[in-house]
Amino acid sequence: MDIVLNLVDHHFFTPYVYPPTWPEDDPYRQLITLFIIVNMGGYFLYLATAALSYFFLYDRTLMRHPLYIPNQVSKEITYACCSIPLMSVPTNLLFFLEVRGYGKLYDNIEESKWGWSGVIFSCITFILFTDALIYWIHRFLHHKTIYKYIHKDHHRWKVPTPFASHAFHPVDGFLQSCPYHIYAFLFPLHKFTYLILFVFVNMWTVSIHDGNYHVPEPLKPVVNGSAHHMDHHLFYNYNYGQFFTLWDRIGGSFRHPSSFEGQGPAEEVLRKEAEKAKLQNGHSASNGTRASNGNSLSNGKKFE
Repeated sequence: MDIVLNLVDHHFFTPYVYPPTWPEDDPYRQLITLFIIVNMGGYFLYLATAALSYFFLYDRTLMRHPLYIPNQVSKEITYACCSIPLMSVPTNLLFFLEVRGYGKLYDNIEESKWGWSGVIFSCITFILFTDALIYWIHRFLHHKTIYKYIHKDHHRWKVPTPFASHAFHPVDGFLQSCPYHIYAFLFPLHKFTYLILFVFVNMWTVSIHDGNYHVPEPLKPVVNGSAHHMDHHLFYNYNYGQFFTLWDRIGGSFRHPSSFEGQGPAEEVLRKEAEKAKLQNGHSASNGTRASNGNSLSNGKKFE
């Protein structure tokens, strides 16, 4: 995060906002600036990514599902926008510790004896590490003593849209983001790579709420996508994973997505609408037959 901090300081805050007597490395100044960056960046990343997903990827058929709440999109956006500033407070403190050098982030690839192979390896281990921790944190949030106080709010959206991706209780959202920070305090990680990964995980969170499944067929049993996460919202105690299905399979919480079997919420909507249309057509045809028979009888009486 200090990459972004240095950029905004150099191009904006130092020349236009803060007085020259307040140095860039002052901890109080860094805390204030980080809070602004985290909130502005959080809002932009959430609204931009969710909007793109909503307009170009989201299956609008889902909006006709009986579990879809009236004005749900506006409610999801309002909830997320109210939560982001509160989620950003503890997040900001962790970024501050990273900026102050308490983590294991490094500036230049040359600083690592592993070079580019180390960067690639850290990307893989970051995904695997965070996937494991998020699974158990998410499952913990479903415990009956915790669920109704923290995680239940996110399950208001039984048939979610991409805007539900960040519509969490602030404590819920922060806890599920903790693994991304924990990794940076335990393992070496290139700073720019860390920034890219942080953006990626936010985009992934949006993608698993978009109602579509865009993973190649061979990866469907392995990757936890929107089809899996849709069933999590509908059935609660299944598919807690973030990126992969591994921990759900280990933990006995894996559920084969209903949409893969033609039984998903979108298919349910289309099936019910087809049945309704068939009944209406049958009713219309029946009325037409009765009317035709009535006219024939009437005409017959005229000829008698």
